Amino acid sequence: MSITIRSATAADAPAIYQMIVELAMYEKAPEAVETSAEEIAATLFAPGSQTEALIAEVDGQTAGYAVFFTSYSTWLGRHGIYLEDVYVSPDYRGAGAGKALLRHIAALAVARRCGRLEWSVLDWNQPAIDFYLSLGAQPQDEWVRYRLDGEALQAFARS
Repeated sequence: MSITIRSATAADAPAIYQMIVELAMYEKAPEAVETSAEEIAATLFAPGSQTEALIAEVDGQTAGYAVFFTSYSTWLGRHGIYLEDVYVSPDYRGAGAGKALLRHIAALAVARRCGRLEWSVLDWNQPAIDFYLSLGAQPQDEWVRYRLDGEALQAFARS
């Protein structure tokens, strides 16, 4: 199998959207997807967007995607990369597309002199956890992630 990693374009928005829906279904939260292919095209690929996306192709077929953005560590005094999503469709798992996506992003992080590459994983997703551990990634158990969204975000912003 031939694996190619390339920068995504707005033309990839429908495929990215479909994989986002697949990912949400796998993560048992299909109702959480509020976006559309059109909105992905308009926001992810907007002029000046600070977010990047990659497409993994296996034998010329879209197999997966990754979305990431630059972060910053005050303790390191350096930028980092935060991986928002990495996903490979079930038919292509085990072919190396996920590893190729992560390796590509890691190479970008090194080239950009980033201090770290970080992401989150659901605590029940053992196949992903095992995969990340096999790459040498380490969990950051001492940190608890918090989120403000929806009405809570709106209410706090108004207060």
